[in-house]
Amino acid sequence: MTIQLSLGTRVRKSPFFNACLEAGLSSASVYNHMYMPTSYGDPVAEYERLVNGVAMWDVSVERQVAIKGPDAIKLARYLTPRNLDGLCIGQGKYVPMCKHDGSIINDPVLLQVENDEIWLSIADSDIQLWVSAIAGSLGMNVEVFEPDVSPLAIQGPMASAVVTDLFGSWVKDLKYFGFREASLDGIPLLVSKSGWSKQGGYELYLRDGNRGYDLWEKVLQAGKPYNIGPGTPNYVERIESGLVSYGADTDDKTNPFELGMDRFVDLAQVHEFVGKGALLNIKKSGVKRRFMGFFISGENLTRTNEDRIKVLQNDEVVGYLSAYAYSPRMNKNIALGMIQLAAIESSGHLKIMTDDGPRTAETVSLPFTWSNQVSKKKATSDSWTNCSY
Repeated sequence: MTIQLSLGTRVRKSPFFNACLEAGLSSASVYNHMYMPTSYGDPVAEYERLVNGVAMWDVSVERQVAIKGPDAIKLARYLTPRNLDGLCIGQGKYVPMCKHDGSIINDPVLLQVENDEIWLSIADSDIQLWVSAIAGSLGMNVEVFEPDVSPLAIQGPMASAVVTDLFGSWVKDLKYFGFREASLDGIPLLVSKSGWSKQGGYELYLRDGNRGYDLWEKVLQAGKPYNIGPGTPNYVERIESGLVSYGADTDDKTNPFELGMDRFVDLAQVHEFVGKGALLNIKKSGVKRRFMGFFISGENLTRTNEDRIKVLQNDEVVGYLSAYAYSPRMNKNIALGMIQLAAIESSGHLKIMTDDGPRTAETVSLPFTWSNQVSKKKATSDSWTNCSY
């Protein structure tokens, strides 16, 4: 079934929208109240560019929530269970954010861009409203707003070569989530070593929405010697890499411990933060579910799931799959999902119902691992670093 996405003024277009159309954009979704490219019509080519070459993605839907003022860092500490000691300009941090009951409501990358200014590079939810409400209720001396910032991602094993050609060899010295101000022929940017893949890459945070087409063209020209092409955050690669997608993989009760984010939750820090009491109780009592990888039996899956798939054990629902696909590199059907710990520890078989019929499944720890399917060139520490900053 093909459903047309109607365009209108209620949903915003990105600064790269016209360039994406020229590049052959064929489908889009809506994310953070913006049109988000999801395909250019050839998913195999888009996957191959990402894992073997280099791709450019319009990820301007990755909006920034700016917190500016004397209390910016104080407020940032209150918004996340991650300990922000050592926060500095030029080095971002991955920061889960929770409600007062300990459930996760976003997992942005936090960037301190000035002494008194923090950006939260957010997933799909109205975090600006949340941050504004928290700031107002606590009487924080800050302004909360959405700046004119739109990221363009360059991802893949050859991304470093493209970005080096554009800006110079200093980009290789950036740590993961590290960033630096730069200008490209007068286009104001932040260059960050980041991106929603594990193939290595950078994000160019465009700071003037009027220059989106210009930036796209400059990246395209610089990437031509490396056969750069358009793409989007890749469905198959993100499953292979075990990347969490807030909203797709989570539900209203998901907490950071279920997602394996323990190292980003510091319950011993002296600073108060939203959900601290609830997270202390959850940690004490232990989680009942775990975000896991899955292997799925049967012929190669040819479709992706539009809805969550129930995981059954002895005809009882014990979890759900949030994403599944055939992995070319692993030569297996793989999936991500949430499942009860009791079901993992049980010897009972797991069963799912796909569009192609019933299948058996087994759980596996994340991230997925494989050896002979991945060359040494692709399996560099740069490509496969877990988010540790």
